[in-house]
Amino acid sequence: MSSNSFDARSELTVDGESYQIYRLDKVPGSARLPYSLKVLLENLLRNEDGLLVTAEQVRAVGEWDPGAEASKEIQYTPARVLMQDFTGVPCVVDLVAMRDAMAELGGDPAKINPLIPGELVIDHSVIADVFNRPDAVSKNSQFEFQRNQERYQLLRWAQQSFADFLVVPPDTGICHQVNLEYLSRVVFTRERDGVKQAYPDTLVGTDSHTPMVNGLGVLGWGVGGIEAEAAMLGQPMSMLVPQVVGFKLTGELPEGTTATDLVLTVAELLRKTRVVGKFVEFFGPGVANVPLANRATLGNMSPEYGSTCAIFPIDAETLDYMRLTGRSEHQIQLVEAYAKEQGMWHHPEHTPDYSQVVELDLSTVESSIAGPKRPQDRIPLRSAARAVRGLLAGESQEVAVMAGGLDDAGDESFPASDPVAISARIQRDEPPHQYLDDAGEGLEWPSDPVEIVLDGVKHNLDHGDIVIAAITSCTNTSNPSVMIGAGLLAKKAVELGLDRKPWVKTTLAPGSRVVTDYLDRAGLSPYLDKIGFSLVGYGCTTCIGNSGPLIPEVSAGVNSKDLNVSAVLSGNRNFEGRIHPEVKMNFLASPPLVIAYALAGSMHVDLLKEPLGTSSSGEPVFLKDIWPTTAEIKSVVNASLEAQMFTDGYADVYHGDENWRGMEVPEGDMFAWSDESTYVRKPPYFDGMGRESEPVQDIVGARVLALLGDSVTTDHISPAGNIKKSSPAGQYLQANGVAQADFNSYGSRRGNHNVMIRGTFANIRLRNQLVPGVEGGFTKRSPNGDTETIFEASNTFQAEGTPLVVIAGTDYGSGSSRDWAAKGTMLLGVKAVIAVSFERIHRSNLIGMGVLPLEFKEGETAESLGLTGFETYSITGLAGANPLPREVTVRIESEGETREVATRLRIDTPAEEAYYVHGGILQYVLRQLLEA
Repeated sequence: MSSNSFDARSELTVDGESYQIYRLDKVPGSARLPYSLKVLLENLLRNEDGLLVTAEQVRAVGEWDPGAEASKEIQYTPARVLMQDFTGVPCVVDLVAMRDAMAELGGDPAKINPLIPGELVIDHSVIADVFNRPDAVSKNSQFEFQRNQERYQLLRWAQQSFADFLVVPPDTGICHQVNLEYLSRVVFTRERDGVKQAYPDTLVGTDSHTPMVNGLGVLGWGVGGIEAEAAMLGQPMSMLVPQVVGFKLTGELPEGTTATDLVLTVAELLRKTRVVGKFVEFFGPGVANVPLANRATLGNMSPEYGSTCAIFPIDAETLDYMRLTGRSEHQIQLVEAYAKEQGMWHHPEHTPDYSQVVELDLSTVESSIAGPKRPQDRIPLRSAARAVRGLLAGESQEVAVMAGGLDDAGDESFPASDPVAISARIQRDEPPHQYLDDAGEGLEWPSDPVEIVLDGVKHNLDHGDIVIAAITSCTNTSNPSVMIGAGLLAKKAVELGLDRKPWVKTTLAPGSRVVTDYLDRAGLSPYLDKIGFSLVGYGCTTCIGNSGPLIPEVSAGVNSKDLNVSAVLSGNRNFEGRIHPEVKMNFLASPPLVIAYALAGSMHVDLLKEPLGTSSSGEPVFLKDIWPTTAEIKSVVNASLEAQMFTDGYADVYHGDENWRGMEVPEGDMFAWSDESTYVRKPPYFDGMGRESEPVQDIVGARVLALLGDSVTTDHISPAGNIKKSSPAGQYLQANGVAQADFNSYGSRRGNHNVMIRGTFANIRLRNQLVPGVEGGFTKRSPNGDTETIFEASNTFQAEGTPLVVIAGTDYGSGSSRDWAAKGTMLLGVKAVIAVSFERIHRSNLIGMGVLPLEFKEGETAESLGLTGFETYSITGLAGANPLPREVTVRIESEGETREVATRLRIDTPAEEAYYVHGGILQYVLRQLLEA
């Protein structure tokens, strides 16, 4: 029972049922707080015990200063944990290994068991191997089970061996969409000390797009798997009370625009606002004009602009969506009564205290795409063809964006054909007409077509042509308006005689079965099938890199001349090397635009001015001829979508098909590891671990494993997609009897550290400045040394007893909440990462694996300091320090000269320091449970 220092314990009766609640109005200052901080405040009130959660922490939220930097630590306890299988399998592997370690240290293995609900949705393993045929979904499902049976057996074992741990079987949907449509309660109820409590539904998820559920008023965000494991084991999450950015919405979206256009606009705006590590909260009169599905789209992409969450408060739209998706009437009444009683109901005229306010008039949003490699790099559709020509002409991203007609330039990270000349032009601030004339021509891009033959017909394939068009990802397939819009566009296209270009691989992979139910009911599925967008499965597919192979003739053509071809997808991620290894440019777009681009077949087509194709009667067909109106879409949505679809669709959500139910599952509380398995192996994290932690030591005589630039993502550090045959991971699998056809993906192999350590920094587009001009996971140990794989260099350094560091630029570790990006870094022998700045989740993951995160001082970079990466580095001031210093000296030695550089230690809270001192969060938790 909580300490109740504020006399906040009270009762709420709804429909004759009573619940214990903790009243926020008992805390001075609570009324002015943003919605998201009210959720945190209630969490502290309810869990106050005078030890981990104190009255001082409650007051820290009540007295929150919106203008101050985040500095006050609180201990937050989420109601539940959400996982997907790529991140869930290593979580389960770690928990099983912790049981073994607990037994070896003389403790009770049963203590390693979730204390809060864990929900895992298998959604990341289906690959679009087969497409554009009626049996595609069954074939892909069959392949999925053949490849992943060992992993699925582990998850089935975990479901029966761990309490409060549920698994949604494969072929059901994407975790965030299932969470939105079914799992989320909005207001959670649970019995505690014999009393039924009601409180805000909160969660952390082992996927960065967990904030999708923010659209429903549920506070949740992505964390690394190791943090999620600790949360499941009952450890409160240490965090600083964040700054909250208010995002004021006014107006309405103009005709012809979509939720995708809105979210790409918001992503661009908030990335410029610099909201990394902050909460974003939507408010204002425009909120009522944003449907729940659009709110979910905005929440989903919060990691693309760097915020921890992007939340909408509870209002009538929340209740309407709960009713639509089949939630019980009592639950809906509870949500309404609780929100209004606690001052958590959205009032458009009320403006809470915010750290900063950003405004957007929805009427200014225009049709857009984003790319070619970052979600925040928005390009207006009117300028897309010109921007692509700029990219292909060898310009930097900045010049290409200028050529595309954008107001604000992007970064200069796109490789340039003549960097010196381009840099000079940028510095002279020459206007766009220096690169393009008014007609948008003038840039000479390297046209070099290759002839391919498809079904006996010859075609020319060139740079900028589209080879993948995928309606995929929870971001957009959860939104009935854009999915019905895509179906209507397909219908009109088919009726006019249009078809996809034959070199485009087209796929449909929605996030839940409800999507195909309402597309079927609307009579739109046959039209999608007709132009190639037939169902390939229910899962992330292309968005996570499970695109499957290109059309064979297309693949051969692309590789014959190293063509720079494109993918267009309705996803949230388009990082380098993520979507497909043979596709260099990847653009995010709404589902209707994905189909339009498949009809056009090339990024060179200006969709607003040029025809998509020719009708059956020989007339040119333009996008405006087939684009459905808002009224059309709304009419079909209203006629095709009803609550019964959701209640029926989720009635047996945990049941699974015959493949799932028919698996043999081992019994017992201790998992039987197999030395023959190439999917699931016992990890080495607890090898040699004692009951007491070892003293922290300085890092002396370290060498640089990789010297990296800006915006290095977790996909660069730990890719999820294809495993190359020639890579260290590919060689390991072959040596263990795995044929290349059965390699599967890095994501599916995350239960085997032997694969994952070899895959760390193995992204084919990684650019390590120690080997300039080389892409991929390569490095050098000395300026005149041989180029070798990062894994090989790590082995040599570790055999010599040499510690390693990684040096990087801004936003290091952006992207997915991928704990293997930190695990693999640690297993390679990296003791510290020195960067200009870190993204939130990856910094936390590094600490959780015992890797030191250091930031250069303001204005300093590896380049400005003249670092080559071949120096010797020593990090001093750690040994014997208690607490650890906020500033750490890095001593750099090169050719007999020594200099010192001051860096900022990014261990931000006492809890994070405790994790680092113990060698990692899992070791810390294990020792805590040993003493409990």
